[in-house]
Amino acid sequence: MSKIKVFKTKIPGLHIIQPTMFSDNRGTFFESYNREECLANGLNLEFIQDNEVFSEKGVLRGMHVNIKHPQGKLIRVLDGKILDVVVDLRKKSPTFLTSYSIILSKENKKQLYIPEGFGHGYLAIDDSRVLFKTTTHYIPDDEIGFAWNSKVLNVDWGIVSPIQNEKDKLSKDLNEVLK
Repeated sequence: MSKIKVFKTKIPGLHIIQPTMFSDNRGTFFESYNREECLANGLNLEFIQDNEVFSEKGVLRGMHVNIKHPQGKLIRVLDGKILDVVVDLRKKSPTFLTSYSIILSKENKKQLYIPEGFGHGYLAIDDSRVLFKTTTHYIPDDEIGFAWNSKVLNVDWGIVSPIQNEKDKLSKDLNEVLK
């Protein structure tokens, strides 16, 4: 029996990873990441850093992308629930500028693997604690942001005035950033 299930999405390289749950009278056990099983599913993932983020309900983080040192990320919610949103920014991709959104939560245990070259952000639907496994170290000066409500994303965030930091509030529309 496989310990994780890997599902493709409509965007090449973007995958949902669902752990297999093992429960008994003591509680529940699952492997949130298994390199061999990922390899068997065509995902050659090597993570070098883990980041943990707490966000209160209504916080929107993003949208961000790293340019010179792109990051692959495996996103998992430890507590709470988020709306996770990505957009394919790989210029040679057949799905360039295609966005994808998914609810990730402590309850559903779904994880999202985001390959290098994607814009990423999320809305905390509840108070949330999120774990990011990354393929490269975070370099703040390499990150650019773009507006969460950029029309090209075509995402219903379910919120009008999210809580954001000043940098994200000032982000320009994705179409302007791409010029």
